[in-house]
Amino acid sequence: MSPRRYQVILATLLMWGPTAIAETWRPLLDKELSNFEIWMGVPHESVTGLPEGTYQSKKTTGGTPMGLNNDVKNVFSVTEVDGEPVLHITGEIYGGLTTLEQFENYHFSTQFRWGEKKWEPRLQGLRDSGILYHCTGEHGSFWKVWMSSIEYQVQETDLGDLFALAGTSAHVRVSGRRYDPKSAVYLEKGNALSCAEPDAPHGEWNHLEIHAVGTTSVHVANGVVLMVLENLKIREKPLSRGQIQIQSEAAECEYKDIKIRSISDFPADIKSQMRLRDSDIAS
Repeated sequence: MSPRRYQVILATLLMWGPTAIAETWRPLLDKELSNFEIWMGVPHESVTGLPEGTYQSKKTTGGTPMGLNNDVKNVFSVTEVDGEPVLHITGEIYGGLTTLEQFENYHFSTQFRWGEKKWEPRLQGLRDSGILYHCTGEHGSFWKVWMSSIEYQVQETDLGDLFALAGTSAHVRVSGRRYDPKSAVYLEKGNALSCAEPDAPHGEWNHLEIHAVGTTSVHVANGVVLMVLENLKIREKPLSRGQIQIQSEAAECEYKDIKIRSISDFPADIKSQMRLRDSDIAS
């Protein structure tokens, strides 16, 4: 970028004020995966083509994981389609693509779609993946693969469900275990189901979003608010920041347009749908 162009852009941003700067999108995906590291879990016993001595098991949630940046089967790779980087996840081995940075007070956005292949140990199950956020601690804290985190579930017919991994928790208004913004009952431990299923047809792109401000977050898919989570915690301590991790979980899938921007409050259209406890209103 020329010095003159840089000065013009900077002057424009300063004229608009700090809100404009805060709302600038930052792409996270490039061909080199330069913003991420990879952690690979325990390969199923059916996986072939691994280096001699690699630990494999029918039970992929225990044993010795392959570890950090040891993606010998290219479970995570990037190709360019029409000039745009697209993340391809084979799903063959459980793993996590993890941002090098931690984030706080942000709007995360991506496009996602399913592929065709499925693998053991979920060969007969629904295609499954997930976006883990506010990730903290060590790799492999959950099932020898993923970090302590809040999960935005990405599963066939189950977009935006809450899974609280390895010591995390959230308060969610529920009827039964399903998010209900009108309910006065809160689920305070465990997992919760989203209030809608706005999935695009198989093979088509879905727009997935996470808004996080303070210890409150909102799961959105294809423009639909699926769940509001309050009082995020890890082992009873407030949880408001962390890395972001994209799962490989036995199903082929793709992501594109992975991006993030800083926010100081929830957008008006989201905020109008939020009914928060007075003691837990993020500001």
